[in-house]
Amino acid sequence: MAPPTPEWVKQLTPSGPQGHELLAAERASSDIPVDQLSTLLHTKEVLDRKQQILTILKSEPVFDKTQNYFAGRTERFETALARAKKLANLKVKHNWNLDEYRTAHDLISEPGPYGLHDSMFVITLGEQGTPEQQERFLTKAQKYEIIGCYAQTELGHGSNVRGLETTATWSPEDKTFIIHSPHLTASKWWIGSLGRTANHAVVMAQLIINGKSFGPHPFVVQIRDLKTHEPLENVHVGDIGPKFGYNTMDNGFLLFNKVKIPHVNMLARFSRVDPETNKFVRQGSPSLIYGTLTWVRSTIVMQAGSVLARGVTIATRYCAVRRQFQDRDAPASEKSENPVLNYTMVQIRLLPLLAATFALHFTGKAMMELYQENQKRMNAGNGNRDSSKRGAGPEETQSGSDILADLHASSCGLKALSSTIAAEGLEVCRRACGGHGYSSFSGIGPWYSDYLPTTTWEGDNYMLTQQVARYLLKSARSVINKEPPTNDTTTILTEFLSRSEVGCAFDIIGSDADLVSAFAWRTSFLTFEALKHRDQNKKPWNDLLVDFYRLSKAHSQYTVVKNFYNALQSPAVTSQIPASTLDVLRKLFRLFALNTLEQEGSEFYASGACSKHQISLARTNTVMKLLKEIRPHALRLVDSWAFDDWVLDSSLGRYDGKVYEDLFYRASVTNPLNGITVDPYPSSDVLFKKVEGIAARSKL
Repeated sequence: MAPPTPEWVKQLTPSGPQGHELLAAERASSDIPVDQLSTLLHTKEVLDRKQQILTILKSEPVFDKTQNYFAGRTERFETALARAKKLANLKVKHNWNLDEYRTAHDLISEPGPYGLHDSMFVITLGEQGTPEQQERFLTKAQKYEIIGCYAQTELGHGSNVRGLETTATWSPEDKTFIIHSPHLTASKWWIGSLGRTANHAVVMAQLIINGKSFGPHPFVVQIRDLKTHEPLENVHVGDIGPKFGYNTMDNGFLLFNKVKIPHVNMLARFSRVDPETNKFVRQGSPSLIYGTLTWVRSTIVMQAGSVLARGVTIATRYCAVRRQFQDRDAPASEKSENPVLNYTMVQIRLLPLLAATFALHFTGKAMMELYQENQKRMNAGNGNRDSSKRGAGPEETQSGSDILADLHASSCGLKALSSTIAAEGLEVCRRACGGHGYSSFSGIGPWYSDYLPTTTWEGDNYMLTQQVARYLLKSARSVINKEPPTNDTTTILTEFLSRSEVGCAFDIIGSDADLVSAFAWRTSFLTFEALKHRDQNKKPWNDLLVDFYRLSKAHSQYTVVKNFYNALQSPAVTSQIPASTLDVLRKLFRLFALNTLEQEGSEFYASGACSKHQISLARTNTVMKLLKEIRPHALRLVDSWAFDDWVLDSSLGRYDGKVYEDLFYRASVTNPLNGITVDPYPSSDVLFKKVEGIAARSKL
């Protein structure tokens, strides 16, 4: 066992004001009612649910987090599997519904081996399977009698789903499909839950009938024996190895050598092969498939605010405790070291990110509401639309729903923008914590590495922007053809075109509404500029990709700014919090919008949305003034995100401010390396003289 911490060490305390005193003083400087703001963000129902489930999780030894930061890959996966099994059992024991089960997952805060089973596998079976297939596969999956994953991405293809190489060839003789991997690059790759856990996979493969390809379709394929869990014959499957993060998940590879599956294993809600005629048949509304994609991407937008809020919470609390250097201009009576959060160079990095957490949260809520509205319309049929005129992509303006195209484009662009803001913001938060931010005990680094894949899954962020640009160009063409606007995008483009001869005069400093309009104007300007390059100048698509990326970013930034602004005007928000708190939220809105505008100043100036003088004023006056006004409320604002210390698992982000005590405790007491006595001399073959305590344990 590691040497016990001596009593004289236990008696030591940090010098100067204590962390809990500093944070208490910070909270006393603001009148924001944290509980009310938390309820506004999460609702009382969600907060109560979290607390109830948190109590259950904390009481289970398997969820103990003290060794999370010390364990290696195999140990972490073993622990994650044990936790996944326990969660599945707790779900049954406590009769959790889907929301409660997802809440438990979120509170554990790590990817688990059932992750893709619980999400994409079950969702795909439910949305793309026929009633017969749901009875055959979904019922078993929901009971964990089969464990599945969603095998789409390949070694050689990710974003380009049409280019997938795995084939599913129809065999009319015995009415089966032959699943095959013709090349090494056809290996399924990065598939979550596949490496060691899943025994079934929904495999996206090119459907081949009589030598002709009908594009990628989903097939349910068993890959491991249900009793031995060994791979089936002609199936090669395994884990792809350690990653930058996400190492509690067994991302896997999968190759097939002419594996036969029954006809019923092709998910057939929208298309199938007629076993009698051997013909390919389309049925139902394939547009509904895009509902899953937009739901996933809308969820990513919603989560991005919360993901970033963890980092901002940790960094803000720590920077309020950490004291470095003296303020040169402070009076002689205040010559003690200055809290790091008082430095404007720290504020300009953290407070706009704090504003972004609220901006992304309200945007995510608006996206989910738009998704629900779209699903209602699509399920209602919208029979007046001629589906035969609709193209293959959901970005087509002749869609099954007036808002499907706008929802799809917005979800693509916002997924790219929000996950980029969150990922890059977490790194900014880590650096703002100085040297201690590099410790795993900060709680930011491990969270950052686990979140990073979000910038490339569900579509690489840069690739997704092409879909947004394609939609915006189609929308601009419809406006030029004088078609009436059917959604927000065509509305702002129509408004821009009607005023393009007279220009605009937006008061971006004095009017929040004008600030939103300036973002709309910039988006519209860039859209018509891109259209001119494409349609009039006939520029190749590839030559315009950088312009398209900027266009998508501008459209997405406008959407976030608009949704943040609209939320703060809605009775649902204004009726729940005091006027003084609403005033602080409006300052956060202005900080987010003006800081973004200043960073993208050249585009706002080129579009005529505002003048150079306005941009300069935004940077030198307004933004700096907003930082000063928001600073006293920073701690209560992050408190309103309601992260329990157990969830954050951070020495630096403790609610009570006992930063240094916790850092030292983890290093001295819980660190298994301190239970090892080494032989340091090169003349000896012995490496470890003695292994004791936590370091010696072999099982959970």
